[in-house]
Amino acid sequence: MSNPTPLIKPANPNFSSGPCAKRPGYALDQLDISTLGRSHRSVVGKDALQKVIRDTAELLQLPEGYRVGIVPASDTGAMEMIMWSMLGARPVDVCYWESFGQGWFADITKQLKLENVNEIKSNYGVLPDLSQVNPANDCIFTWNGTTSGVKVKNGDFIADDREGLTICDATSAVFAMQMPWEKLDVTTFSWQKVLGGEGGHGVIILSPRAVERLENYIPSWPMPKIFRLTAGGKLIEGIFKGATINTPSMLCVADYQDALNWVKNIGGVQASIQKSLDNLAVLETYVSQNSWINFLAEDPASLSNTSVCLSLDLDSSQIKQLIKLLADNQAAYDIGAYKDAPSGLRIWCGSTVQESDLTALLPWLTWAYLEVS
Repeated sequence: MSNPTPLIKPANPNFSSGPCAKRPGYALDQLDISTLGRSHRSVVGKDALQKVIRDTAELLQLPEGYRVGIVPASDTGAMEMIMWSMLGARPVDVCYWESFGQGWFADITKQLKLENVNEIKSNYGVLPDLSQVNPANDCIFTWNGTTSGVKVKNGDFIADDREGLTICDATSAVFAMQMPWEKLDVTTFSWQKVLGGEGGHGVIILSPRAVERLENYIPSWPMPKIFRLTAGGKLIEGIFKGATINTPSMLCVADYQDALNWVKNIGGVQASIQKSLDNLAVLETYVSQNSWINFLAEDPASLSNTSVCLSLDLDSSQIKQLIKLLADNQAAYDIGAYKDAPSGLRIWCGSTVQESDLTALLPWLTWAYLEVS
């Protein structure tokens, strides 16, 4: 039986999980590049940085007293900065169910060499038992496992009267999932994910409890300059007012501002969350209609609506052929599972992806599967 090639391709075949697709209608000539060639410490440079910080806080509706800062090295840099600056004051519960969370555990035990560390883990596809989290301990976890397609269902496992701090890697969740900010003391993300921004910069959101820790705890290890958030026992407030630790790319900042403006124009963070949920619904319907493809997430309640990971009834070599077929035909780029994850597909469904593009992708998935199976 012949396997006819689909006629319609996605208008934008970029389904990478980072850097992610640009917003619909994106064009370089729409960016405000008045800061280029100017010092980031000039009035215009600092104003631009202050504006993205202010707009981030307003769009996310952060509680009073929460601070937003821009730091180097993407979400990884933000997480490392926090771990090196804040851990060691209390025992640490590290919850992970995919590669990035496992990496934080490795850094804590092998680089910082902390001894009072509790490993709360599970395999790809399922959440660990989060009821094991001790409210007296610090807790590190990813809100959404970008390489497993599994997210936490809610923040109910976090005690309101906790003594320790919650440190949340939320890089593929912020702007796409409901975040219970009062339960999150430190949150990190990069704007290259849900907002489709450029790479290289991270964002740290601190609660007042996190600031208190920074100002009253000095780690026993040397602190690299690029990790220092305090001076003389006080928070370096300038970091959270546009005075970045090192020189940022003002072009990336302009790009981030464009993404923030887009979120505001479509109706705010609730609208961006809904767009991501609508995108996931396209794949949910498709998976329910095809027995050869399944979500890696075993519990529908923990199914990610951004980094959607899928298993196929193909071997790894066939999956590689399928991915290459889709790329060669300009139907989908960069949708292979993460290198440390089980073999399969990972399709980004964040809000910058158009529902119509996902719909157009589906016949191509079927076609490529039939070609290689």
